[in-house]
Amino acid sequence: MGNETTPPSDSGNSGGGIEPIDLKSALEERYLAYALSTIMGRALPDVRDGMKPVHRRILHAMRQLRLNPDAAFAKCARIVGDVIGKYHPHGDQSVYDALVRLAQTFAQRYPLVDGQGNFGNIDGDNAAAYRYTEARMTEAASALLEGITEDAVDFRLTYNEEDDEPVVLPGAFPNLLANGSAGIAVGMATNIPPHNVEELCDAALHLIKFPNAGFEKLMEFVPGPDFPTGGVIVESRDNILDAYKTGKGGFRTRARWEKEDTGRGTWQIVITEIPYQVQKSKLIEKTAELLLARRLPLLADIRDESAEDVRIVLEPKSRSVDETLLMEQLFKLTELETRFPLNMNVLDGGKVPRVMNLREVLRAWLEHRKDVLIRRSNYRLGQIEKRLEILGGYLVAYLNIDEVIRIIRTEDHPKQALIARFEITDNQAEAVLNLRLRRLHKLEEVEIRSEFDALTEEKAGIEALLADDDKIWKTIAWEIGETKKKFGKTTEVGARRSTFDVAVEIDMEAVAAAMIEKEPITVVVSEKGWIRALRGHAAEFESLAFKEGDRLKTAFHAETTDKILLFTTSGKFYTLPGDKLPGGRGHGEPVRIMVDMENDADIVDAFVHAPGRKRLVASTLGNGFVVSEEDVVANTRKGKQVLNVTSPAEALLCSAVATGEGAPTHLAVVGENRKLIIFPIDQVPEMGRGKGVRLQKYKDGGIQDARAFALTDGLTWNDSAGRVHTREQGDLQEYMGERAQAGRMVPKGFPRNGKFEG
Repeated sequence: MGNETTPPSDSGNSGGGIEPIDLKSALEERYLAYALSTIMGRALPDVRDGMKPVHRRILHAMRQLRLNPDAAFAKCARIVGDVIGKYHPHGDQSVYDALVRLAQTFAQRYPLVDGQGNFGNIDGDNAAAYRYTEARMTEAASALLEGITEDAVDFRLTYNEEDDEPVVLPGAFPNLLANGSAGIAVGMATNIPPHNVEELCDAALHLIKFPNAGFEKLMEFVPGPDFPTGGVIVESRDNILDAYKTGKGGFRTRARWEKEDTGRGTWQIVITEIPYQVQKSKLIEKTAELLLARRLPLLADIRDESAEDVRIVLEPKSRSVDETLLMEQLFKLTELETRFPLNMNVLDGGKVPRVMNLREVLRAWLEHRKDVLIRRSNYRLGQIEKRLEILGGYLVAYLNIDEVIRIIRTEDHPKQALIARFEITDNQAEAVLNLRLRRLHKLEEVEIRSEFDALTEEKAGIEALLADDDKIWKTIAWEIGETKKKFGKTTEVGARRSTFDVAVEIDMEAVAAAMIEKEPITVVVSEKGWIRALRGHAAEFESLAFKEGDRLKTAFHAETTDKILLFTTSGKFYTLPGDKLPGGRGHGEPVRIMVDMENDADIVDAFVHAPGRKRLVASTLGNGFVVSEEDVVANTRKGKQVLNVTSPAEALLCSAVATGEGAPTHLAVVGENRKLIIFPIDQVPEMGRGKGVRLQKYKDGGIQDARAFALTDGLTWNDSAGRVHTREQGDLQEYMGERAQAGRMVPKGFPRNGKFEG
């Protein structure tokens, strides 16, 4: 350690070449550079041609290789090699993946690459390696590149400055909306669904005539997306309109299905189209998992019978199953229904990322087409002027052929001599000197004059076009019309695949119930508030075992699809689903674990919810009212307060009141003082919540029991021995009165406990 020496410092830099930099500033600068690179050069498409740099470079490389739609296929390895070698210095697999996607008919609405070989499938299987596959461009790609050699767009140097590449493609094909786009940048993302080209062209033609057309009018031309895998769009028109207005929204899409008769009253469902970007194999796998987990009780089996077309077969549990209900279950739980988001975040002018609406996107494409047309026209004008200059020199030579030959034979510098003698330009003199002898015949002069006149006329036409904005837009409209013919709905590739429909409105409770496998159970509730569900319908309840000091409160038969309602002394109702009750092997579980029940509250009654039925609820003070069972169903653990009671009073009764034919006409109320009063039941109001009205008058004590009955049927009760006693209408006249009266002592034979169920 003592032998260490300190190295001499640089006299010119005391820090030894280390420059201090503020970490915060350095990180901000570098992260901003990374973010801009991601946004501009990778994730967001250009609004003008709808392409990201990698796709643009792939098509440019294919054009350089002359892989036109009518040319022979070339190995994808060669295309990928050219792209990463000249234009896109990234991984070969990433470039090949982008190339493959451009060729997939289930991914691209209008594929830009015509692939030969295994390019993957809708099941999610990968494409073959690029040494095995071949590709060439499609008509849509050719339309995107049309005019690129005519100065239609700007070019820039490639990454190594050895070549150049287009900044944007001419874009005669409305690629951004036709094929859609998706990407995640830094702090922003884009997601654009595919659309139908004919509809886009119609909307663009309308915008040429009416640049500020309303979105409602544009939606007459573009009603919504057109996915390559078809499907049914069930999003409402208002939501679609709002999405196109703002550039943000979504489209709910469902699989296309039909009911297929299999004979003898049996049937099956056949799915022929699935939502966009859903992998068929994973869809079937996840559905099968739900089936095994018994979450699809209406479905018996699912199988894949697909060949080139999609054919997924669903077998119902039985022929009595409602097919709409079955499909609604599947739409709710599987990817047979998806929501494709819309976020039209694009590069405006290739530079500024922003969210654009439908009209702005179409206008940006039209403005780009105008710019391309003007640039191509100016390029053609320049070519014509150069050719006219050459032809002018030829005409001078033909008119003075002998003199031209003499000058060429005798002069040491014939070029300067020709320029001086005939007052022609340098280019014209060069062209004359390069003339072949065989072209000096008389017919050649006629052809030159004819070409000169034709080019002069064309030049005048182009100049007139460039001088008139209306003519420019008419030309653009003609070009769009040609695109519409080439990719219209009458063509195989242009026919609309996605259709529109309204989602069927069904009872979601019925769907929820259908998702539970229906099985018989016996619900057992103990005095201390323990609950359990035995499998099947138990014939007797005497053999049921309970914890020490506990006993049976109530037991009844139900189904797993039923809702079990609990009424407590606090006046609250709680709802428990039949399929979620604890099993019957042990003593069950306390109800307080399942719902937020007060510690000092006890269960008054438990029963199966029956829609349409009513209940009479009453407190120990004798106050009560009638309430519909639909109004007492609670959707949360907290329950639903129905009967308002104040301590020390408690809720005591929850008696069923039948409806419809044979509905009760009167109410019999018995107090703790064993007095009975009978009055018309319509004197008791029907309420959703409250304290209720007084049912019977008491000096001391309160209510003991109440029963709703039809007076014509008489009043019935059971004694402690289980015998049934009935008092006919005539025998009950002495007990008839009005609500809130005291009544008279119960008839002979009435149970000692004062209950109708002795």
